[in-house]
Amino acid sequence: MIRQSLKFRKTLTVLGIFCLLLLLFLILSKDNRGNGLHQRVDDVQEVNYRDFNQLTKKEKYINIEDMEKQIESLSKEENTKRELLEAKTRIEQLEKKIAILEGRVPQKYPDVKFLGYKERKRILVTGGAGFVGSHLVDVLMTQGHEVIVVDNFFTGRKRNVEHWFGHRNFEMIHHDIVNPLYVEADEIYHLASPASPPHYMQNPVKTIKTNTLGTINMLGLARRVGAKILIASTSEVYGDPMVHPQPESYWGHVNPIGPRACYDEGKRVAETLAYSYAKQEKVSVRVARIFNTYGPRMHVSDGRVVSNFIMQAIQNLTITVYGNGKQTRSFCYVSDLVDGLLGLMASSYTLPVNLGNPVEHTIEEFAMIIKNLVPGCRSTVATGAAVEDDPQRRRPDITIAEEHLHWKPKVSLQDGLQRTIDYFKEELSRTTFYNNQTYMDMKSHH
Repeated sequence: MIRQSLKFRKTLTVLGIFCLLLLLFLILSKDNRGNGLHQRVDDVQEVNYRDFNQLTKKEKYINIEDMEKQIESLSKEENTKRELLEAKTRIEQLEKKIAILEGRVPQKYPDVKFLGYKERKRILVTGGAGFVGSHLVDVLMTQGHEVIVVDNFFTGRKRNVEHWFGHRNFEMIHHDIVNPLYVEADEIYHLASPASPPHYMQNPVKTIKTNTLGTINMLGLARRVGAKILIASTSEVYGDPMVHPQPESYWGHVNPIGPRACYDEGKRVAETLAYSYAKQEKVSVRVARIFNTYGPRMHVSDGRVVSNFIMQAIQNLTITVYGNGKQTRSFCYVSDLVDGLLGLMASSYTLPVNLGNPVEHTIEEFAMIIKNLVPGCRSTVATGAAVEDDPQRRRPDITIAEEHLHWKPKVSLQDGLQRTIDYFKEELSRTTFYNNQTYMDMKSHH
């Protein structure tokens, strides 16, 4: 028993020593591998560090800075392109949204007075897109009336009345009154006719038709619907007058076959037609003999004194006075004329009435007034050949207008011309004109 126990203890001791030796061996072998790995890493680090140290400090910094700059510039360009594309896309989207919103927002119109059913009139204005007609339309609309504009745009422009498009009281009809028109109206202002010599001489037959057939159609319409009608006549019915100033009782001095006859005689026939309808058909008529009128919305190329002189002065061109410059004219501002037309329509006076400014100036004086009103004008005034049948004196006697209409011009020549000059400057800023196309080369002082 004792022997077996000693043998067992010896065996355990041997096994313990063997295990201890094995454990020591494993620990030593592990330490050796670790030392070798550290040695290799240290070698690599030593080599890399040695190679890196071979570069000069300057080369190290340059390379790094260059790379950073290149990367930075590339990223900036890419960012800029991306931002531009994004901005462009957003702008396009915003433009579409704005267009949609503008279509939804109600049009902003000038202030209009509200009139009840009994006070509100339905008023027809032929030539309502023209110079005088458009200003008349503005006043009638602001008064609260329903206005129908009829125009074939021979000399009228939509831009003159576009600020009323879409208004519930405004209606626009593209129509030539040489052809019959069937509408309802309480009052008719018959202003349709080219008024400047270049325009009415451009198509004399059309001018005669407008003032004869067109007037017959409007008088016929007034008879059918029981409307009061105002015929816009002209100081040209006096021709080259032998009486000065010209009263309504003067019969005139007109050449029936001259270059102005299509307009002069056309208006004389229109007056005759008006009073024939008044006598035979009991039509309520008013006749306004309109003298020279000026103001905003005049055609910059209509060949008349005001437009010619202002355009020439603004562009520092020679201001051309045809004839000796001693011819006289009286110029009425458009707002004063419109007041006169409204007063005549509202009055009970049925005979012709002169509407114009009695302040008289020679054409030569007028050229200098305009030159002095245009800042920095370097134009010179020159004379040209006289014009055939050009009236030598033109000044209205407005006694009847003062007595029966209580009307007389209020706007001074200086104020009116300054407003007109400002308008013409605005027109020039809208469009580029060539010097030889800024005004029509028609020798006239209408």
